[in-house]
Amino acid sequence: METIATPLMWAVFAAFVIAALAVDLLVLRQNGPHKVSTREALVWSACWIALAMAFNVGLWWYLQGRMPDAEAERIGLEFLTGYLVEKALAVDNIFVFLMLFTYFGVPAQSQQRVLILGILGAIALRAVLIFVGAALIAQFHWVLYFFGAFLLLTGAKMLWVAGQEPDMDKNPILRWITGHLPLVRRYHGEALWIGQGKRRKYTPLFVVLIMIAVTDVIFAVDSIPAIFAITTDPFIVLTSNVFAVLGLRALYFLLAGMAEKFHLLAYGLASVLIFIGAKMLIVDFYKIPVVVSLGVVAAALALSMLLSLVIRPKPKPALAG
Repeated sequence: METIATPLMWAVFAAFVIAALAVDLLVLRQNGPHKVSTREALVWSACWIALAMAFNVGLWWYLQGRMPDAEAERIGLEFLTGYLVEKALAVDNIFVFLMLFTYFGVPAQSQQRVLILGILGAIALRAVLIFVGAALIAQFHWVLYFFGAFLLLTGAKMLWVAGQEPDMDKNPILRWITGHLPLVRRYHGEALWIGQGKRRKYTPLFVVLIMIAVTDVIFAVDSIPAIFAITTDPFIVLTSNVFAVLGLRALYFLLAGMAEKFHLLAYGLASVLIFIGAKMLIVDFYKIPVVVSLGVVAAALALSMLLSLVIRPKPKPALAG
């Protein structure tokens, strides 16, 4: 696996992430369980984005003195494009999280704990998948074509089901959990289970946590191949992925109240996946510049959000009876 990263760069990145998570957990503990306001979510979202951009600038500045300026700028743009792609695809996660919290009636003050645990799991999971993916690509170049075809099919499927509400009652994972685990029906604060040993019973919050973890596995399988179309350097792939995931909790509380306003965003995300899939399939014939990729991704998302504000969503059919 070829990478620009030195052991020092890996160490700095790891320290950066650990410090950011420690501050986030400390603030979360001090504030205690509470409903996150839009203002608080906006401030935290801005902080996470600023942190990612500071890392991006720091990376570019560090590389400038060690390689040609054009190469340092290209790598900086790869990080920015990868971050934007991962951040955009994370929005789809948020809509699923919103659906899960609504379906299970998760109290507003308990949602933060589930999200922070989900984010910690997502970082560990994505690190494993990224290194496995990078190793496969380094060993078998044709894997890029597999990833490209997979993203094309995923994007096409997303276009097909856009606007449709998934039926949680028919979800096979949820049905397995409810059929095999001893559950209690009501919440017990932020507890994931009550009792010990054979008397242990799991709360609805535990079920939600499992569903979020499974959801992130599914979305990681979609999003990680997408960034390999931009760069195959595991350092750039991992750093852009992690910084996008770090701000997921704040982004959820920021967008949760606006989910219905951007009802066409799914079409924009599907277009991004189709574009990136096509880019991977033609990589040996024509390499689309990183700047062009960044422009296409930004334009697709901006256009879908703008059209969401202009075109009103179709009214939901009234329930019979």
